Amino acid sequence: MLYALFTVVVVKSFFFWVYVVPSTSMEKTLLPGDLIFVNKMSYGIRLPITPLTFPLSHHKMPFNKEMDSFTDVIQFPYVRLFGSSIERNDVVVFNYPLEGEVPVDHRAFYIKRCIGLPGDTLKIKDKRVYIDGKYLSFPKQVEFNYNVQTNAELINDTLLKYGITEGGRKEGDNYWQLTLSDSAKKCLKDLDCVTSIDPLNIDPDGYADYIFPYHKNYTWNIDYYGELVVPKKGETVVLDTNNIHLYQRIIEQYEENELEWDNATFLINGEAVAAYTFKMDYYFMMGDNRHNSSDSRFWGFVPENHIVGKATSVLLSVNKAPDAENKYRWDRFFKGIE
Repeated sequence: MLYALFTVVVVKSFFFWVYVVPSTSMEKTLLPGDLIFVNKMSYGIRLPITPLTFPLSHHKMPFNKEMDSFTDVIQFPYVRLFGSSIERNDVVVFNYPLEGEVPVDHRAFYIKRCIGLPGDTLKIKDKRVYIDGKYLSFPKQVEFNYNVQTNAELINDTLLKYGITEGGRKEGDNYWQLTLSDSAKKCLKDLDCVTSIDPLNIDPDGYADYIFPYHKNYTWNIDYYGELVVPKKGETVVLDTNNIHLYQRIIEQYEENELEWDNATFLINGEAVAAYTFKMDYYFMMGDNRHNSSDSRFWGFVPENHIVGKATSVLLSVNKAPDAENKYRWDRFFKGIE
C-alpha cells in the first residue's frame, strides 16, 4: 500500500499527471470536462519547490477544504532537470502567475497555447498575431465573438447542433452575440433565418484598463495589443518610466528583488541601475477562444518556473452540461491535442 502510494506520488510529481479542463478558454480545441494527459517531462522535470505537502493534494486537504495541504516553512530554489524548449503553439499547463499568496507549485493550474517565446517581439493587430513582424496562423479551432442578426428565433437546439455554447441574445429579439468557430459560422450562414454575421469590432485605439500592463501609456485591448518583447534569460533591457510597467512584476515578484523608482531613477536592492538583466525565460500564452480567455493579454508573462508540462492528449471527456443528451463525448476519447 505504502509502496503504491509512493509510486503514484513520484509519478505525479516528476513524470505526468491528468488535468480536468474547467473552462471554455481553449474551445474548441479543448472542452470543459476533458480529462487531459500532461507530460511533465516535455520541458524538463521541475523539482518540488514546496516539499512539505500532503500527498496527492494541491491547494487544500482532501478531507478539509479549509486547511492548506502544504506548509511553506521550507522552500527549495527552482531547479529543472533535463530542460528542453517549449515550441510555439504548444498547449501548456502552468501555474497561474498572479496567485502570489501561495508557493509557485501550489498555484492554480491554467492551460493555454504558447504563442510568444523568449526574445520574441509580439503584436496583435485586428485579432491577428504577429511574431517578429510575421503573421502567426490561427489555431485550427480558434473562436471569436460575432454579432448575428436574424429574422426569427434561434432556438437552443440549433445552436447546440453546431457546437455553439457561448453567447446569447443582445439588444432585441433578433440580435445575438455568439462565440463561433469558422465551421460554426459557415453553418449559421446557411440558415434562412440568419441575415448577417459580423465580427465583433474593437476600436484599434481603445484603451482597456484591465489589459496588461494596466497603464494609460499602453492603449491596448484584446484585439490590438503590443508590440512588446517577451523577456529572455540573460537579455538586458534599459529601464525607463514607460517600460517599467511591463517589467515591474518580473523584477519584484518573479525574480524577487526590491525595486524603487521615481521619474527616471531606479533602485534595485538599494543599488542605482539603468538596466535590468532577466534571470529567467518568459512566455506569452493565449486561449484559442480568443474573446473569452483570461490569458497573457490580461495578466502578462508566464515565468519558466511556473511551467508544469505539455498537454498531449484527451484521455476521456465528460459533458457536465445539465441539458446534455450524451454524458460522454466518445469521439474525444484518446484524442491528440493539436
